Amino acid sequence: MTVFNLGSINVDRFYRVPHLPEPGETLPATAHEVGLGGKGANQSVAVARAGSPVRHIGMIGQDNSWVLDRLAGFGVDVAHIGRGAGHTGHAIINVDDAGENAIVTFAGANYHQSPEAIAAALAEASAGDIFMFQNEVSDKPLAARIAREKGLFVVYSAAPFKPEVVEELMPFVDLLVLNEIEAGQLSQTLGLPVEQIPVPNLLITRGAEGATWRDQATGEAVAVPAFRVDPVDTTGAGDCFIGYTIAGLDQGLGRAEALRLGAAASAVKVTRKGTADAIPSRADVDAFLAGTETK
Repeated sequence: MTVFNLGSINVDRFYRVPHLPEPGETLPATAHEVGLGGKGANQSVAVARAGSPVRHIGMIGQDNSWVLDRLAGFGVDVAHIGRGAGHTGHAIINVDDAGENAIVTFAGANYHQSPEAIAAALAEASAGDIFMFQNEVSDKPLAARIAREKGLFVVYSAAPFKPEVVEELMPFVDLLVLNEIEAGQLSQTLGLPVEQIPVPNLLITRGAEGATWRDQATGEAVAVPAFRVDPVDTTGAGDCFIGYTIAGLDQGLGRAEALRLGAAASAVKVTRKGTADAIPSRADVDAFLAGTETK
């Protein structure tokens, strides 16, 4: 199978700071780095590094063409990434000594997707393929509708979270991914308990507490704990988890096994600085898992 991912592509600018800035505070950074990021790009890199074929659908500006080379270097198919008139999206990421972050993003070209390009990319998909998307891009309903009509398994990471957008997209979604706070907010918006959110499958991430996959029809839940590590940078850990989990499903793993693979990948990732560039290879993740089994 093939994974198709309509997703954001950002230039990430990292600033290492002793603590996250307070309102009105001017804080000198101790280090500065530039790398590849964006929820979409992060997830595509994770799928590719996990060993599954992934075709990224997205837009960049006329600047920063190096992001295409970086994506391709990780094994992502970039044939369906277009160029717009504006700037490539970017993010300013402050990371403190505990590995926590505060992020400001600028959408740029991510919000200028081409409906024609999306349709052309998904014309190459077949029933049983996987379609992923997040909230950092435009034309989400169009893409999700096409994917559903073609029989793809549709995975929606509803971040940055906007309940009204999630409501619009739920009818096209097979797997809705939310963190624990977002799940509570959506439950309140819909006036329904989390157990009755009307999607076939719900994946709730809980950071250091792990994640739970719920089959909403049967009520069956599969939970996996997070691996305990000393974090250096948590930026992009959720994207790494999702990408590796979806790759696991693509490769025929069961839900519990796929979630465990994703948990291991995100555990390795948070011990490294960066976003897409810090996502581990499958060999590194397999070695990490082998090490946990011998302890």
